[in-house]
Amino acid sequence: MAGFNKVVHSYEEALAGLKDDMTIMVGGFGLCGIPEGLINHMVKLGVKGLTAISNNAGVDDFGLGLLLKQHQISTMIASYVGENATFEQQMLSGELNVILTPQGTLAEKIRAGGAGIPAFFTATGYGTPIADGKETREIKGRHYVLEESLSADFALVRAWKADTMGNLVFRKTAANFNPMMATAGKITVVEAEEIVQPGELDPDHIHTPGIYVDRVIKASFEKRIEQRTVKTAPAAAK
Repeated sequence: MAGFNKVVHSYEEALAGLKDDMTIMVGGFGLCGIPEGLINHMVKLGVKGLTAISNNAGVDDFGLGLLLKQHQISTMIASYVGENATFEQQMLSGELNVILTPQGTLAEKIRAGGAGIPAFFTATGYGTPIADGKETREIKGRHYVLEESLSADFALVRAWKADTMGNLVFRKTAANFNPMMATAGKITVVEAEEIVQPGELDPDHIHTPGIYVDRVIKASFEKRIEQRTVKTAPAAAK
């Protein structure tokens, strides 16, 4: 990686510096928009004691579920368990520390971390166990909970297109948590389906400026469907 060119050519380069007990943010919603190759390489690295911040943890044999199966995650900050039986088992057994956070609050905690905002008040969760141990305040007749922002040692992001300077374009619902996570990591690593030269992306179409991005790697994706629902085609008329 030299000058403004942020492209790396191996997952070893992409994840250089990732160590045990670090905090990682991982983009995606279900299996949509997850950085598959980066997750797979973390499994190979064998890093352990990770705190993972993600909307959920994929499924048992794909996405973050692969790290859970290898017992590489010690704390999971997420909005729901989803369809990952390993996640459920480790949470119920007490092996995995799980901090469930309302989805909108999770998104705002990440956005605030990227914006340098240490904490914010939200009405979500007031009067529930979500508020236990947190500061609450009444403002203009409504009760609020103080939520601290989130940041990470590494933010692992999936993009549709990137240029060599790290400017990113996301595609439809695959954007999900990726744009905000890209701003909240000390080191932001991006897997992109396509990498182009500077100037090839329309500036009005760029979702994340390259200033937030440290490394970009080109990858191909399986794009597995979490729940495939099909309908039997009617029999052809004779």
